Amino acid sequence: MNKTQFIFVLTFILLSINTTFAQYGYGNGYGNGYGMGRNSMGMSQMDQTPSKPKEIPVEVTVGKIMEKLKPELNLDELQTIAIGNVYTDIIKSQTAIMKNENLSQADKSNEIKALFEVNERKVNEYLNEEQKQKYKALKEDRGTNKKEKKKKSKKENN
Repeated sequence: MNKTQFIFVLTFILLSINTTFAQYGYGNGYGNGYGMGRNSMGMSQMDQTPSKPKEIPVEVTVGKIMEKLKPELNLDELQTIAIGNVYTDIIKSQTAIMKNENLSQADKSNEIKALFEVNERKVNEYLNEEQKQKYKALKEDRGTNKKEKKKKSKKENN
């Protein structure tokens, strides 16, 4: 009888130790960050630096703009290509200004405003009178929509 008691006590101790270590990362002991080893990445997730958001290619942005402008303004293919090229140049210039760390925020803002004025003139060069009026109306609509969205977001935050 003494031998069977010894086997039961030994089995109980072994099972207790096994469940104790299982709480700390599946049997990897205390050296694994107190349970951080539960996911497959372990501690390596903490060492990773946050990555920068991926930049959307200029061509994709210009494509979306032209998808909206072409039917609204009834642009022909030549106008679509020319205005698309203007937007491509402007967006590339805007990106360069935003990445320039030597400029203050006010300088960046002023340069971007100047870019948009140049953009306005270049786009208008390719439009006829009717299209210019529609383009101006679209820009005004977009401006009022942005103001309305800001007001809605302020109301939601309060």
